[in-house]
Amino acid sequence: MVAATSPAGTGGIRPAGVPATGAGDARRDELTRVRSALAHGASLDAALGSGAAPTTGAGGLARLTRHVRADVAGAGPVLQPLLELDGVTDVLVGAGRTWIDRGRGLEAVPDTSLPEAQARALAVRMAAACGRRLDDASPIVDVTLADGTRLNAVLPPLSADGTLICLRTKRRRAFTLTELVAVGTIAPGMDTVLTALVDRRANCLVTGATGTGKTTLLAALLGQVPGDERIVCIEEASELRPDHPHVIHLQERGENVQASAPFP
Repeated sequence: MVAATSPAGTGGIRPAGVPATGAGDARRDELTRVRSALAHGASLDAALGSGAAPTTGAGGLARLTRHVRADVAGAGPVLQPLLELDGVTDVLVGAGRTWIDRGRGLEAVPDTSLPEAQARALAVRMAAACGRRLDDASPIVDVTLADGTRLNAVLPPLSADGTLICLRTKRRRAFTLTELVAVGTIAPGMDTVLTALVDRRANCLVTGATGTGKTTLLAALLGQVPGDERIVCIEEASELRPDHPHVIHLQERGENVQASAPFP
């Protein structure tokens, strides 16, 4: 389980990583011990063995393992469970609040606020995991995490509301043009026109505002390319995942944590 119910009027969402009020002291102590062991070079298994309380059972150890993995390699013990909720496409953090999007518009999530120092540290750690710097000299980052999650983060003073974090989950598969027609994204008959454009190798420009489905449409178009041809995707942050047997992904490299020169 990755979510628990919450009192009426709070939206019914509380991540499993967020303990009930007054019930998290022992868990925080365990996490602190595990983090300390990892910082001193211990393996994850050794750190968990030394950090878990003697009274921690199998369920508690499994929960602790999930928290540590989220803290070390994921989006943290607060945000990672939200990304794993069924139907969630986006997790947004800003101005001391957290929202998710499950296709019905933004929903505020209670009990998930991140203090500014914690939000900034999380954003910097996720950027560094991708080899990118995020600091006062380079306060904006747009990268793809190892699991395919898209990260966009902005630090103050560019953000007047503290650290902003936007996480978009990886699409499990590309839609087909037929499916896009069925859900109303493409008008009936336009799929035939778009397929003809691909067949004739026409130059196409796909534009639109954030969240309007540009990447979804482009992936569907690329899925129409014959399987004996090669597709080369060049992106600022790798996101395109067309249903095609031969796809190569190239990605812009910005200035990294060693301040090495970027490749535009």
